[in-house]
Amino acid sequence: MPAVSAPVVLQVLPSLVTGGVERGTVEITAALAAAGWTALVASAGGRLVGAVEHAGGRHITLPLDTKNPMAIWRNAKRLARLIRAEGVSLVHARSRAPAWSAWLAARHTGARFVTTYHGAYGEDLPLKRHYNAVMAKGEVVIAASAYIAGLIATRHGVDPRRIRVIPRGIDPAVFDPAAVSGARLARLALAWELPDHAPVVMLPGRLTGWKGQTVLISALALLARTDAVGVLVGSDQGRAGYAAGLRRQAEALGVAGRLRLVGECADMPAAMLLADVVVHASTAPEAFGRVVIEAQAMGRPVIAADLGGPVETVAAGVTGWLVKPGDPAALAAAIDTVLGLPGETLTAMGAAARGAVLGRCTTAAMQAATLGVYREVLEAARNIP
Repeated sequence: MPAVSAPVVLQVLPSLVTGGVERGTVEITAALAAAGWTALVASAGGRLVGAVEHAGGRHITLPLDTKNPMAIWRNAKRLARLIRAEGVSLVHARSRAPAWSAWLAARHTGARFVTTYHGAYGEDLPLKRHYNAVMAKGEVVIAASAYIAGLIATRHGVDPRRIRVIPRGIDPAVFDPAAVSGARLARLALAWELPDHAPVVMLPGRLTGWKGQTVLISALALLARTDAVGVLVGSDQGRAGYAAGLRRQAEALGVAGRLRLVGECADMPAAMLLADVVVHASTAPEAFGRVVIEAQAMGRPVIAADLGGPVETVAAGVTGWLVKPGDPAALAAAIDTVLGLPGETLTAMGAAARGAVLGRCTTAAMQAATLGVYREVLEAARNIP
């Protein structure tokens, strides 16, 4: 009897520049390679192509970073040719425009089709729900949180039996307080010009309106601790006007001297550990909120907006705090509460938060659950009469 060849899995996404979708793609590539499967990734490329290849995958450059309808159709034909040439068993789509191409290609080739519904996806424009609906067309639809699972079922009428909740994960060996040296902390503190002994209030996330940077700056002006420094960690992604607006807001509120816009950080475990409190201030629901579990894994106090995925990873008063979204006064009050707590209380909450993350939200758990979905779909296909 001839040996059964290992499955070939193709992940598709617009590009490999930066972000949670891209990191998840690399992590699943590593898991596929470790399992002896063939891992292919198709995208328009980017700086994380090398990470895909280092993880044991192979990258195919295709112009998947376009929303043009004709280009989506052409990409479907390109993907169909790739699926046939490489003997792809399953296609995993991670973003809407390339998902339309991948869905069409899978229909024409017989490859199995899985999606990850990565965001809440707005519906503010005509036909937007139809455009978003491709992410609900997977034979199995992966949701990063129960919040997103409910949205998929309600918005698109998907049978809950087709939905699998797989939280995003962290590597506990990387996000480990014991693994961060004093030298790493000192290097960041020096680069960011942080005053000695001043409390650090950190908001990690790309600079964009709904991430709530303006809310934190307003809260900074309301704090009882007038020495607290607000640190915004994240790229402006070329939107220099937004960053300039944040600086103008800080000037107008008299807190410009206590605000740092530090751009991207390559050492987020050290950045988290440097913070006295980590803030998630998004004003729109997030599918999951990876920065929350990263901070919790580092044992840091976390204050999160009370909406979306973070509600599922922050147990109020046990592993963090939840505040009304878009409310600077509520955020300021919570920050003052955290900064006023005794060290032993914060240490105990930090330990509880890290324990919760390690019990549910690790990279290994996410990888195992995702490969479990792949096996489930492929096994079901073999049993189709």
